[in-house]
Amino acid sequence: MNISVPPFTVLTVNTHKGFTALNRRFVLHELRDAVRAVSADVVFLQEVVGRHTRYAEKHPEWPDGTQVEFLADSLWTQYAYGRNAVYPEGDHGNGLMSKFPIVRYRNLDVSVHGPERRGLLHGVLQPPGWEGQIHVVCVHLGLQESHRRVQLDLLCELVQEQVPADAPLVVAGDFNDWRLRAHAVLHRRLDLRDPFVERDGAPPKTFPARWPLLRLDRIYVRNLEAVRPVVLSTRPWSHLSDHAPLAVELHPMSARQAAGSAAHSIIDATGEARA
Repeated sequence: MNISVPPFTVLTVNTHKGFTALNRRFVLHELRDAVRAVSADVVFLQEVVGRHTRYAEKHPEWPDGTQVEFLADSLWTQYAYGRNAVYPEGDHGNGLMSKFPIVRYRNLDVSVHGPERRGLLHGVLQPPGWEGQIHVVCVHLGLQESHRRVQLDLLCELVQEQVPADAPLVVAGDFNDWRLRAHAVLHRRLDLRDPFVERDGAPPKTFPARWPLLRLDRIYVRNLEAVRPVVLSTRPWSHLSDHAPLAVELHPMSARQAAGSAAHSIIDATGEARA
């Protein structure tokens, strides 16, 4: 761990468009309070609404701008919205909120076929005190296994083409990976690590939020040291969405850790088995 460079925290949460499970209650204002209380430096958002005319008419407290802008408020001065699904009433997609400058961002459409619209929101951040840039990818994969296989391939292509091998990388979001297929693919092809798997031996249970049974949400990292991964499964979070959020603190890797990571990457590239 490099103590001379400040760490940063990340949070990922499926906002369920600002409604509780089964759309029983509009809780975007309460969700904003809960997100602010965590005060993560970078927040990955799934299922955030850009606009929705019917909801705006029905709920007087509906925000004027995008939900990402509303949640960011004055605490996250940098934010990005990636529109995935468009329909007559409006649109929704993924979002990023950052206390660090967002140098650039791009939303990649990874929809396969049918009504499900999915995307990967790739951002490049420049945290103060860090020598290089940090890459982040906000993920929301499909409900069908066949769609997720294609989308994981597209995620791997994005990282391989757009993210330098030595750059710090965080990939987080709702993977809908209840069959636990993503981890092996991302570890083998991208050398991504899940801090929860490293600590507990399995990804965390996050869905449904009140009684988590399925391991759908993930935080993956590369070229970073992760400490204190946590599932936010108690109140108020258990009553603010149908997914339990995840958070983790991230530090730059030490020189020895970086050398070890590079060696693993070389071994993977040769196709040899890893210990």
